[in-house]
Amino acid sequence: MSRWLRALVLVLLAASCGGGGGNGTAPRDLENACAILNERPHYARAFRAAERKWGVPMHVQMATIYQESKFISDARTPFRYALGVIPYGRQSSAFGYSQALDGTWDEYLEDTGQRRARRDDIRDAVDFMGWYMSGTNASLGISKYDARNQYLAYHEGRTGYKRGTYNSKAWLVRVADDVGKRALVYQVQLATCRAAR
Repeated sequence: MSRWLRALVLVLLAASCGGGGGNGTAPRDLENACAILNERPHYARAFRAAERKWGVPMHVQMATIYQESKFISDARTPFRYALGVIPYGRQSSAFGYSQALDGTWDEYLEDTGQRRARRDDIRDAVDFMGWYMSGTNASLGISKYDARNQYLAYHEGRTGYKRGTYNSKAWLVRVADDVGKRALVYQVQLATCRAAR
């Protein structure tokens, strides 16, 4: 095989791995809500719009997105491997900032009529989260300010939350506790930051 052909195959192989030219990159400082919003002002507009529409506070939205995708727009679940080396599909259909599953995303599109919404668009992703968390508040009575329990219902689904499926998953309870703590930190930071206003 010629060098040129080998180089072309390598370039095509690398491109198929989803590098995407940096489109899905996260903000630099994920520990600071103000730094995130200062670096990406369109995030602030999206979070405020979802908060006005659905009543889910910015800090709850941000803590959930941090946990789900680390603010990477095209985040996906890892591959599953047969025999430890042969990839045979992803762990789930979760995709984008909000890691919405295909079925739940389709339900959101149907319910809201947002046919052109995309999971890798921050505005659409947080609108989806607001829609879902508002529904969780209506059906389960979980406060929109309760990041921990909203996250558990978001991760397990409302039926799973009702059944308490998370109780047998100590790792998930720890993660939900972390989401709750991060939401409080983000809330304090947002109270002092211009970008959030």
